[in-house]
Amino acid sequence: MIQVQNVNHTFLIGKKGKEKKVPVLKGLSFEVEKGEIVAIVGKSGSGKSTLLHTIAGFMSPEQGSITVNGQETAFLNETERAKFRLNNFGFIFQNFQLMPGLTAFENVELPLKLKGVSSKKRKTSVKQLLKKVGLEEVADHYPNELSGGQQQRVSIARALITNPPILFADEPTGSLDSETEQDILLLIQDLNQTLGVTFVIITHDEEVASIADRKFRMRDGELVKGDTGYVI
Repeated sequence: MIQVQNVNHTFLIGKKGKEKKVPVLKGLSFEVEKGEIVAIVGKSGSGKSTLLHTIAGFMSPEQGSITVNGQETAFLNETERAKFRLNNFGFIFQNFQLMPGLTAFENVELPLKLKGVSSKKRKTSVKQLLKKVGLEEVADHYPNELSGGQQQRVSIARALITNPPILFADEPTGSLDSETEQDILLLIQDLNQTLGVTFVIITHDEEVASIADRKFRMRDGELVKGDTGYVI
């Protein structure tokens, strides 16, 4: 489903005219299979978030290629990438990134509006998904009226509402307490098993990574190779 082949990327730092190239991704190659949960594990600064942004098409690799569902994404223009993301990816963030002026229902509904789905179909789809994540009773509540766990469930429902085959979760439990973290991890596993959604989780937390079918560890922009290869 996702093929990353020899991907390299650098950042320029320093004052204009005196910039210095700093390698962030160094020759990364791996694959993600359909329907699995993969965790990219590493400390802050290891390059894991840059890798996510590159796979998702927010930036292009300087070298190498990334193929998603048979589509090489590096050669798409900005408009094509945005459309590709809308049709193929959902995103779950550490800080939820909900629209504060919209209810839980309206936050989940928003991607369907962007796709031009009719009001009747939007209503049916959102209701079903809010029930799936256990939020039907708070559909008309605003984000500031919800707990952290409830907000993350809204975020997950919003990511799923367009039926994307791949969900990226960037530190999905980083703002939650340990009990709520377990609830969210169980939800991710349930959605993976019942809906067949592929999850790519970016995390520094070994507990979060423990739910993955496969784990890759990053350090200084590279995959760490152990006795059994790159999978840990």
